[in-house]
Amino acid sequence: MKDLQSTKAMWLKGGLFLVIGLMSAAILLVENWNWRTALLLALCVWGFCRAYYFAFYVIERWVDPQFKFSGLGSFLVYLWRSRR
Repeated sequence: MKDLQSTKAMWLKGGLFLVIGLMSAAILLVENWNWRTALLLALCVWGFCRAYYFAFYVIERWVDPQFKFSGLGSFLVYLWRSRR
C-alpha cells in the first residue's frame, strides 16, 4: 500500500476517525446510559490511546530506535520476532 501523501486527505482521515469514535460513544451511551458505562468507556478510550502511543512513540524513541513501524501489524510482527 502506498503512503498517504496528501495533507488534505490526512486531515479528512483524522476527522473521520474522530467522527467514528464520537458517534460510537454516543450510541453506546444513549443505549445504556449510566455513570459506570460512561466512566468505563472513557477509561477504555484513554487506555487504548496510551497503548497506541506506547506502541509507536515509546518503542521507536527509547526501546528500539532502529526500527520504524508502519502500523499495528508491523508492531505485532516486531513483538513476535523480539520474543525469540
